[in-house]
Amino acid sequence: MTFADWRNLSPAEAARTLTQRVASRLRPGQQRAALARLLPEDALAARFATARRDAPLGGVPYFAKDLFDAAGLPTLAGSTFLPEVRPAGASDGAFVAAVNAAGAVLAGKTHLHEFAYGITGENPHYGDVEHPRFPGRTSGGSSSGSAAVVAAGVVPFSLGSDTGGSVRVPAAFCGLFGFRMTPRDAWIADAFPLSPSMDTAGWFTTTAGDMRESLAALVGLRTSQRAPRGGYLEMPGLDTDVATACRAAAERLTSPVDAAVRDDLLSAFARNLDTYNTLVAQEAWEVHKSWAARYEKRYDPNVWPRLNRVHTLTPAQIDAAQLHLVTLRGLWTSYFLTFDYLVMAASPCPALTKAQSTLEFRGRILTVTSPASLGGLPVLTIPVELPSGLTTGLQVIVNHPQSPVVNWALEKWR
Repeated sequence: MTFADWRNLSPAEAARTLTQRVASRLRPGQQRAALARLLPEDALAARFATARRDAPLGGVPYFAKDLFDAAGLPTLAGSTFLPEVRPAGASDGAFVAAVNAAGAVLAGKTHLHEFAYGITGENPHYGDVEHPRFPGRTSGGSSSGSAAVVAAGVVPFSLGSDTGGSVRVPAAFCGLFGFRMTPRDAWIADAFPLSPSMDTAGWFTTTAGDMRESLAALVGLRTSQRAPRGGYLEMPGLDTDVATACRAAAERLTSPVDAAVRDDLLSAFARNLDTYNTLVAQEAWEVHKSWAARYEKRYDPNVWPRLNRVHTLTPAQIDAAQLHLVTLRGLWTSYFLTFDYLVMAASPCPALTKAQSTLEFRGRILTVTSPASLGGLPVLTIPVELPSGLTTGLQVIVNHPQSPVVNWALEKWR
């Protein structure tokens, strides 16, 4: 169901349809894994009835990743204890408030990889979020529940966040369109943070048309009289079928970058993984350090070592990461003096199985997502089908959320 389909339902019909879709499209274990909170049907009907139907997103239901505050609902961020150390605000956070003001209807909140510190959507407290069409494979994370409810057809739209790929990877794994904003804007500033200098707000839709509509409502779409100039960069380490499919899909947008540009980018990106892990470890520890020791036993045992990585970092490693960040951002500035966008694969592989959800695979994924993360750049993710029926995606990396490239690229997928 698209945005338009939901608008055609009465408030009672919309509430009943949403509730039925949760029951029929998410297995009981996946309901617990994906949904942190679902409003009762009568409360949903009341929200649909009071939503502004003349607003840009009037009557469109959505879920919010549970690190964005919503009035009357606790914020857990995938943990069991966050309300004990950070009481949720009494009012909606900035992102939820903006989406509600556009007429959308908040149906509840979705679980995530604990504290958004993971890319696979695994969570020992509530359950691992699986791909709705391929049980046993992950939805991707950390915006795992948000991607799953859209991919399952429960709602057409959901809010996520993206630090190292947490919108882009679930979008690629689940065959969705995704959009990632920029760090430190108002919509992410009051959410529970992972890495404040790199966290961004974002969202998912099932169709290009709904993505265009959501962008028009929330960000604004721009057009240009000239054809945008871009290039496709194929990163090393992609699965063969992913490389082939992304190369073919990218041809709808651009041709490969020339050898000189390719070599410059690949050379600069080679140090991204170490830089990303170092900087995020520093910032994440600053967020958690005042309560970390008291709650050590209640952390996900896979997340706790990532938080503690900061204690193994040397001053030389930190200095090298900060220097590389400056160098990389300078390279991006130079790139956008000539080009309007860069296209890359959004994941090196399709949705992972539980056995594949290892540090090695996490590193492979971050290798393709970290260039835009470290650059602080907005990204449109476009789904790409694979012969197996699984999916990957393309990242369309731009230098501003209102870049005309975004609208132009979505038109190619209508």
